[in-house]
Order: sequence, then structure tokens, then C-alpha cells
Amino acid sequence: MAEHQTRYSAEKVAPSHHDDLKQDAHQVAGHGHTATDQYGNALVQFDPKAESRLRWKIDLYIIPTVALLYLFCFIDRANIGNARLAGLEKDLKLTGYDYNSVLSVFYISYIIFEIPSNICCKWIGPGWFIPIISLCFGIASIGTAFVHNIHAISGVRFILGVFEAGMLPGIAYYMSRWYRRSELAFRLSLYIVMAPLAGAFGGLLASAILTLDSFGSLKNWRMIFAIEGIITCLLALISFVTLTDRPETARWLSQEEKDLAIARVKSERVGQNEVLDKLDKKKTIRGIFNPVVLSTAIVFLFDNIVVQGLAFFAPTILRTIYPRNTVVSQQLHTVPPYIVGAFFTVLIPFVSWRIDRRTILFICSAPLMMTGYIMFLASYNPQVRYGAIFLIASGAFSFGALCTAHASANVVSDTARASAIGTVVMFGNIGGLISTWSFLPFDAPNFRIGNGLNLATSSTVLILSIALLFWMKSSNKKREGVNVDQELAGKSMGEIEDMDWRHPSFRWRP
Repeated sequence: MAEHQTRYSAEKVAPSHHDDLKQDAHQVAGHGHTATDQYGNALVQFDPKAESRLRWKIDLYIIPTVALLYLFCFIDRANIGNARLAGLEKDLKLTGYDYNSVLSVFYISYIIFEIPSNICCKWIGPGWFIPIISLCFGIASIGTAFVHNIHAISGVRFILGVFEAGMLPGIAYYMSRWYRRSELAFRLSLYIVMAPLAGAFGGLLASAILTLDSFGSLKNWRMIFAIEGIITCLLALISFVTLTDRPETARWLSQEEKDLAIARVKSERVGQNEVLDKLDKKKTIRGIFNPVVLSTAIVFLFDNIVVQGLAFFAPTILRTIYPRNTVVSQQLHTVPPYIVGAFFTVLIPFVSWRIDRRTILFICSAPLMMTGYIMFLASYNPQVRYGAIFLIASGAFSFGALCTAHASANVVSDTARASAIGTVVMFGNIGGLISTWSFLPFDAPNFRIGNGLNLATSSTVLILSIALLFWMKSSNKKREGVNVDQELAGKSMGEIEDMDWRHPSFRWRP
């Protein structure tokens, strides 16, 4: 293997009484398959320059495609807020809580299919699964342009939720095949940033679309769903060609680069013989019932009440702040807060990459949200309330990348990673379901119930994050006192692999 491309060497750091195991590792490390022994000892050392070149190449090939797909995934979900301003409620004769009910239907299917979708993603392969569901929810978005009553739009939104359920966790799982734990949060942020950008770009695009007289036979808000759905379908068709399922099948990597890509991911997986294991019931359950994963999932649930509430109701909130402005002006006022939120969505995970920490950034982000909702509750001044939206967006949007990366960092096997990420996103969308009922018609124009709920949820995020950090540190100290040889004595390699995060050499990554 050329030293200037992928220089990494196996080092004899395993316990002396496991010479046979070390020899096996030396034989295959050059091919990038084994980097740790069953005790979690590192057997491979990598050339930082070769890693940096490979990482940059992966960034260029993977991130742009998934980022564009997720941008229009989020637009197809949240554009109903823009359509509401353009007359959707009036045309469909929605009254009272009908709009909230329509939003809720989406989350019911989204939640039900979250974990099954990610397991299906592993089974089919993300290189095929992600383009397929993207095409399907693009078609569902187009279908929304042709609904004429609450029953039809509810049915289409349910279908949209079925196909979008696999998108966020599927991409997060897909990227975990390519990146180290410390690298993952920042790379996830580069596509999750499309959520706040979707709020900004979606408002701009909706405003532009509404300047058209018609699109075929469609007018007003119907044009928004049709045009944005068509763009999604085109991007999905392109992604069938551009998305590579895993490093082994990447035509744009040399064999040496493929070996390094596999080996560096494998180097962090304690007690595992292969990077992409087969579906396994025990590992699936380990991923779901991991204490850090469940705690992170609850944090994401509370954060997502804020995020999704902002996505669906920001146009409505801005209508109460600027009631005399035109619809286009109200749409455009949604753009600046999302731009600022997008900046922090990338900045905070970038810091996470550099310090290889996530929990402390949960703790730092929560007060931004809390301050924003305190401003909403304490003041009726339009400028103060508009400024509050900037603070909320700055604190809330980064949790998507941080929480999924945190779940990925605190499991071991590929199967457990798929179910862990699915669990976090499923809980997050329970928060999304709650958010659809947080801003109710009778509570307008000040929405004290919705703002009070979001102050409570962001405060809970702060408390839970502090508790989680202390628990992880305490658990790691206890694990340091465990006798690894004694714990693994008599266990087969299969039994050791099934231990996942219960492996005595595993340490939580805060």
C-alpha cells in the first residue's frame, strides 16, 4: 500500500497472552478490516495527512447530495405553513383545530415508521433506500396540490410521513458508515443545517412561486406543493446515480482509500470483527435500550417541540407581529432568523468536532432558547419578539446533529447504530407531534400557552443535559474498576460482539 496515500500500521498493544489474536489483526489491518481486539485495544495507527485527504474527498462526494435531498425533505414537510398564509385553510374549509389535526397526522405515521425505516435502510442499503423514499415523498408533495378537503390532505400528509420517516435517521446512519465519532456531528450539521435554511429558502421560494399567475391548472398555494414536489423528484432521480452505499462500493475511491475508510471506522468499534454486521436482534435491542441513547432521545423530544413549532408556526407568529404587512412581506420576515439559526447549526457541531464533545454543547445551547421564550412572554413589543425568534433558532437547530451524533458515538455495532439513531429521531418526532398543538387558535395573538410550553421544554433540556453529563462521567469511573479478562472469560467472539456498549472496555463518549 502506498505510504503517501494510506499509511497506517498495526502496533502490538494487545495483552501479551493474546498473541494469536494480535497476529490475526496484523494480517488484516493492512486491508482495513480489524483495528481493535476483543478487549478494545487499538491495533492500528493512521497517517493524519492520509486521513485528512480521504475525509475531504468523502465530504465532497457525500454531503452535497444528502444536503439537497434533506433541504427539500424539510421544505415538503414545512411548506404547509407557507401555504396556510396563501389561503389553504380558506380553500379547504379548515376551521377551529383542523389545521393542527392535519399537522398531527403527519407525525403519527412519522413516529410509527421511524425505527422500522432505519432497519429497512440497513437491510436495503442507504444508497438505494434514501433515493427511493425521496422520490416517494416528492410524489406525495405533488399530490398535496390536488386535495380539496380535510380528509384528502390528511391522507396525503400521512403518506408523506411514512416516506419522510426514514430520511433524517437514514442519512445519519448512512454517514456513520463513513466518519469517525468525533467527525460525525459536524458532517451531520452540514445537511441538518438545511432545516433552518429550508425555513429561509422555503419562504423565498414560496414568495417567488406566489408571484406566478398559475402553474398549469393550479393556482395560489397549490403551486407551492406542485413545484417544490417536482424539484424533490428530480433530485431523487439524480441521487440514484450519485449516492454510494458504502466505502467498498465507492467507484470514486482507490482500493487504498477504501481500505483506509473501512479501517478508521472499524478502529472505534470495540470487540467487533466487521464494520457492517448482519441484522441482529440482540444488537438492535442494545441500540434502543442504551441509557445514553434513551436520555438523548428525550432531550431531542423536548428540543423538537421548539424546532417543529417554529417551522410550522413562524409565519403565523410573524403575522401577529406584523399584521399590517402583505403576505409576501410576512413570508420574507421568516428568512433572517433562519439564516442566523443556520449559522449556529453549523458552528456548534463544528466546535463539537474539534473538542469531541456533545453533552456540554447541549448545556450551552438550551439557555438561548430559554431566553427567547422569556422575551416572548415578557414583552409585547414587535421588535423584541422578532429578536426572540433569532435566539430560539440559534439554540434549537443544532440539536438535530448533536443528538444523532451523540447516539451514534455511544453504541458500537452497525446494527445498534441503526436502531439507536432511529430511536432518537422517533422520540424527536413525538416532540414534533406535540408541537402541532402548542400554538392554538384561541391562544392568539400572544400564544402564551405555546411560548410557556416551549420555555418549559427548553428548561428541561438544560436540566436533563446536566444530569446526563454527570451520569456518563460517573459510569465511566465505575467501568475503569472492572476486570476485563474476568468479564470476558469463557465468552465466544459472537457473545462479545453482542455485548455492544455493555463491553467492559467500552467508555461513554460525552
